[in-house]
Amino acid sequence: MEYQQLGVLAVFASTIFALIFSNQRPSTVFALSVLVLLTFQQLTFDDILHNLTNKGLITLVLLLLVSNAVDKTSLIKRLGRKLVTAKFKQSYWRLFGLTFFSSALLNNTAIVASLIGPIKQNQYHPASKLLIPLSYAAILGGTVTLIGTSTNLIVDSFLIEHGHPGFKFWDFTLFGLVAGLSCGVLMFFMTPLLPNIQKHQDNFRTYLLEAEVGEDCELVGKSVEANHLRNLPELFLVEVVRDGKIIAPITPEFVIEAHDKLIFSGNVQKIDNLSHIDGLTIFAESDGLMRENLTEVVVSNRAQIIGQTLKALGFRALFDAAVVAIRRDGAQLSGKLGEIPLQAGDFLLLATGPDFTSRHNLTKNFFILSEQRVAQPLKQSQDWLTLGGFLAVVGLAATDILSLPVGLLFLCALLVGAKVTSNAEMKRNIPLNLIVVIVGALSLATALENAGVIALITSALTPYLSGTNWFVALVVVYIVTLLLTEFVTNNAAAALMFPFAYGLAEILGAPILPFALAVAFSASASFISPYGYQTNLLAFNAAQYRFVHFLKFGLPISIVYSSIVLSLLNWVYL
Repeated sequence: MEYQQLGVLAVFASTIFALIFSNQRPSTVFALSVLVLLTFQQLTFDDILHNLTNKGLITLVLLLLVSNAVDKTSLIKRLGRKLVTAKFKQSYWRLFGLTFFSSALLNNTAIVASLIGPIKQNQYHPASKLLIPLSYAAILGGTVTLIGTSTNLIVDSFLIEHGHPGFKFWDFTLFGLVAGLSCGVLMFFMTPLLPNIQKHQDNFRTYLLEAEVGEDCELVGKSVEANHLRNLPELFLVEVVRDGKIIAPITPEFVIEAHDKLIFSGNVQKIDNLSHIDGLTIFAESDGLMRENLTEVVVSNRAQIIGQTLKALGFRALFDAAVVAIRRDGAQLSGKLGEIPLQAGDFLLLATGPDFTSRHNLTKNFFILSEQRVAQPLKQSQDWLTLGGFLAVVGLAATDILSLPVGLLFLCALLVGAKVTSNAEMKRNIPLNLIVVIVGALSLATALENAGVIALITSALTPYLSGTNWFVALVVVYIVTLLLTEFVTNNAAAALMFPFAYGLAEILGAPILPFALAVAFSASASFISPYGYQTNLLAFNAAQYRFVHFLKFGLPISIVYSSIVLSLLNWVYL
């Protein structure tokens, strides 16, 4: 083995070691690996540029940008409120069905992030009984189609890089559906193994928010329980003001009427979950000032507004701002926002008008702290355009009428034109870390191939593998990738293992597609560790699980999933 080959192999081994044992982000590890290879001239700048323009990578970036826009629609938020009911069986299958099938088309991390809130907030079942199944359902759903998870698109990009036409949209579906639904049934019967962890105190700052029920509001005439108001993420309905009287506490049977003022306590950044309820108006919306950025201020100890209410002050006219929420440390607020006497030290979250910063009375009354970003709900026409456009692009790609990246590119332009998103928001949402990981992994694979490391290893294995059933080699590739994905990210595991899988398929004269599918499915199969997949990490942090909870619940899932996938690969391709 020449010194160039030894150097590239050392960089490869160091990359795996750093991914497993260091606390550095994968993007940092891969970036350093590429810099080392460039320094020792085992990679050229043209190689990196070539990998940066990889079709699979561009498709993935466009898909994530569109997914961010789809995540702004009301669909998942509306369904999330209605997921959990008093019956555990019904709650589980609603949760699994929504997560599994939506993850086949949408970003599964975004779906899990959207549904964690309603699950934690539900009044019927411990969140710890549902959050691991939520994460696993998202992982399983992501394996059903080409666009279900970034892992599939990364492997697709490697196939294209090696001159293969790449995966078709439905190449994953048979394997993903059978394995996913089977594991869904198994998880249901295994839920008694999950711990019963009591709710813990969230570390967000609790504000008091007010919303008014309009005459045509969808909540009117139905109880709090029927409206699923107790399942709102990080927002608690603490009281209702009706005809000037405060009603508290609010029971599940309490019926909402038109013109009720609903008083919520909780995380103001979740206010968009109220905005998606038709006919419910946030306090500041009636003034036309609700924007994406809100300004947080504290009432000064020398403020002239101390002791007065917002209504008596004429707050909007005085400051060109409307109060979205109020927080008072060490005290529990009650009643309508406009009738709460202000005190020194009160925190106010303001939706501000264009003249707010030019008002001369600001410094006399407030200390301005910071801006907070809250998501703004889309109009109904924007909702339909976003969802309809996305499904149309997916349908055209699935039937080979239109290339997926071309369709996504046009959809991005359409969403910007319809003001569903903006150029600035698109720039903010570009997944730079993921791009660095993929380009770094592609470049590392390029260096391994250019230096002849892949050819050297495969030729060394040829005497042992010649005459062997190629399915045995496929199983070995699957198991090694499966073990790797539990220690590093799923994307990194797929990127690092594909070159070796491709080399093995070549020396055995085996079809490359089953090997590529084995890498994709095993890289997504992170069921044992909370650290191998982003959705697992979200669930892990949300319910105070321990590592052993994932190990005990996930090991049988991993065994069943892997057995089904490998059996189907053997049946279809052997």
